[in-house]
Amino acid sequence: MSEKPRFKRVLSQFDILALSFGAMIGWGWVVLTGSWIQSAGVLGAIIAFLIGGVMVTFVGLTYSELTSAMPRVGGEHVFVHRALGSRWSFVASWSIALGYISVVAFEAVALPTVVEYLFPDYNAGYLWTVAGWDVYLSWAAVGMVGAIVITLLNYFGVKPAATFQFIATTLLVLVGLTLIVGGVTTTSPADAVPSLLGGWKGIMTVLIMTPFMFVGFDVIPQAAEEINLPYRKIGVVLVVSVIMATVWYLGMIFGVGQSLGEAQLAATSLATADAMGAIFNSTTAAQILILAGIGGILTSWNAFLIGGSRILYAMADSGMLPRWLGKLHPKYKTPSNAILFIGILSVAAPLFGRRMLVWLVDAGGLAIVTAYLLVAVSFVVLRKREPELHRPFRAGRGMWVGVVAILLSAGIALQYMPKMPAALVWPYEWVIFGGWWLIGLYFLFKTPNRPFSLTEQDQSIHVLK
Repeated sequence: MSEKPRFKRVLSQFDILALSFGAMIGWGWVVLTGSWIQSAGVLGAIIAFLIGGVMVTFVGLTYSELTSAMPRVGGEHVFVHRALGSRWSFVASWSIALGYISVVAFEAVALPTVVEYLFPDYNAGYLWTVAGWDVYLSWAAVGMVGAIVITLLNYFGVKPAATFQFIATTLLVLVGLTLIVGGVTTTSPADAVPSLLGGWKGIMTVLIMTPFMFVGFDVIPQAAEEINLPYRKIGVVLVVSVIMATVWYLGMIFGVGQSLGEAQLAATSLATADAMGAIFNSTTAAQILILAGIGGILTSWNAFLIGGSRILYAMADSGMLPRWLGKLHPKYKTPSNAILFIGILSVAAPLFGRRMLVWLVDAGGLAIVTAYLLVAVSFVVLRKREPELHRPFRAGRGMWVGVVAILLSAGIALQYMPKMPAALVWPYEWVIFGGWWLIGLYFLFKTPNRPFSLTEQDQSIHVLK
């Protein structure tokens, strides 16, 4: 019997740090920071991201331990299967798949949006109107071409994609640090935004977006079989990347809040770019930040295509999805069909217009938190059921880390429900979320409830290092 094709272990420590951190910071900070401040004030937005960062850090700790114990492609797909069975594994996997694919589609819509900021008059070839937004062929074509390029980059190997990620993330960080330092040294405007706006409701409005902003650290466990590091170190890098992203978002909120007043925030569509321009009194500085923002789009886009394709591959490989999604390219050792499938969805996303940005943030956020909750539950179950399981990285003693992660994840998930402060918008966001699960139910009922097992080949992973 021929050996099953394997992934190549080619990703270094810097590769996975760039993948995780670059995925988390992405483009959202460029387009949404102003709205966070307007919703909750500077201090309120900072509080929201501190809470979100704490939640994700606890969830990240559970991921770190489970990844070091089960370093297999698919991440939560494997963790939840071992702890709760294949049916719950499907729920977690299908949820995180929506989260990843929604980010990829988000970036395909974000790219033409930022190009429009640089070239305001490039819209041509009216197509149709979606939710009050006019879609033009030229606008959609920018996102579609970007989707094709990122898809091909991933198709031809994970190492070229990771190298691109490292370069783009490094340049992005340099520009972002310039904004943060500028915010520290600049004088606040006369009409500075109040520290707190809207009370707890304002904070919750921002907090509900944080799972989507932080999603990305979990790309690391998705690519576990492609990482060439001791397993304990994989867990450490994952946690470090979450802390770095938290500091990044806090710095962006502070920098914009220090640089722009209420009138400027009300008039701007991209607050971070205008903040950069205000700090240095230069339109060129604003354009440089926009170019860095494009880098953020590409880093997030690239990382989530890696993560999304691996979770679909893992589900197909275990019989939950059609087998053709579980094909590994014989030469490039990438899940080529899964990459092409997500690539096609991202090519179509710009055709739905700019309103898709907010819809995808919210619908994808609920799916992401659902997966986080199930991973945290799996952490607690495996701590109790399999205390002897080899865990190169341990997230504290006992189960308290997992319990905190469960409570925080469940608390945020409830905020998406009807009549809550940050409920999903009907019909658009519920249609995205509900439509995804209508498709998922078909495959869920076809999934046999099998216990977790390691094949001989899977067991060999644990003796590689």
